[in-house]
Amino acid sequence: MSTPSPGQPESTPGDPRRWDDALLQRALDRAGDGTWGPVAVLPSTGSTNADAVDQVREGAPEGFTVVAEEQTHGRGRLGRGWISPYGAGLAMSVVLRPVVPDRTWGWVPLIAGIAVVDALADHGVTASLKWPNDVVVDGDARDGSPGPRKLGGLLVERVGAALVVGIGVNVDLTEAELPVPRATSTRLEGADVRREVLVVDALDHLRRRYLRWQLADGDARRSGAAEDYAARCLTLGRAARALLPGGDVVEGVGSALDDDGRLVLRLADGSVRVVSAGDVEHLR
Repeated sequence: MSTPSPGQPESTPGDPRRWDDALLQRALDRAGDGTWGPVAVLPSTGSTNADAVDQVREGAPEGFTVVAEEQTHGRGRLGRGWISPYGAGLAMSVVLRPVVPDRTWGWVPLIAGIAVVDALADHGVTASLKWPNDVVVDGDARDGSPGPRKLGGLLVERVGAALVVGIGVNVDLTEAELPVPRATSTRLEGADVRREVLVVDALDHLRRRYLRWQLADGDARRSGAAEDYAARCLTLGRAARALLPGGDVVEGVGSALDDDGRLVLRLADGSVRVVSAGDVEHLR
C-alpha cells in the first residue's frame, strides 16, 4: 500500500486528500470477485502507465493495477500532459490481456470510458463521454466558453499481447487548481468522492464490461458496448470539429459509431467522413 513520500503535504484525519489504505481494502473486500488485483498504490510517480508497462514486461497478470497519489509526468492523448496534484486526482493504470481478435481492440478505450462514467454515477456524478477518450460533464466551461467540461480522460497503450489502460479523473481539484477553464472536478460538480472507493468501482465496472465483450469475441454490438457507449456519448447528434492527424480539419454532425468504434461525421453536403483518430471539439 502507500507510504509517505518526501515533500508530501501535511494532512489530517478526514482530509479527502489523505489516502486511506483501510478504506481501499474495505472497498476491495466488498467487491469480492468484482475486481482483479493486486492494486499497487504509489505515493508519487511520473506516469502510472509507464509503471504498468514496466510491470507488463515483468509478466504482470491481467487486472494488475497501479494507482498514484501524485502523477508528475502523466500522458494524455496526442502527447499532451496529464498532471495529478498530490491527493487531488485519481491516476490509475490497469493491465489487460485480451484473447479476442486484435482488430477489435480499438473498443477497449471506449469500454473503459463507459466503466468510468458508470462508476462516477455510483458516486452521484452525472458524466458523459466525448469521443474518443474524454470523460466530461455537459455544459459550458467555467469562463462561459463552449463546453463540455473535462472531468477525466483515458489513454490505452499496447505492449506486445497486452494493453495498459490509463485512467485519470479530477477528484478534489479546486477552481484555482484547474489547468484550463474547460476542466472540472467531482468536487466542483458538487460530489463528495473518495478516490479509494472510485478505484474499486471503476475496476468493478471495467471487469464486468470487458468480460462481456470478450465473451462476445470482441463484437461490440453483440456485447452491448456499442449501444451503451452511444447512449453516453455527447458527440453523437452534435456539431463537431475533428482535428485530424496531419493537420486536416473536418466539421460535421456526429451521426454514429461504426463497427470498429470510429466516429461517423455527416458533413454539410450530406456526405460522411469516418474518423478513426483525432481531437474532437463540440461546436455550438
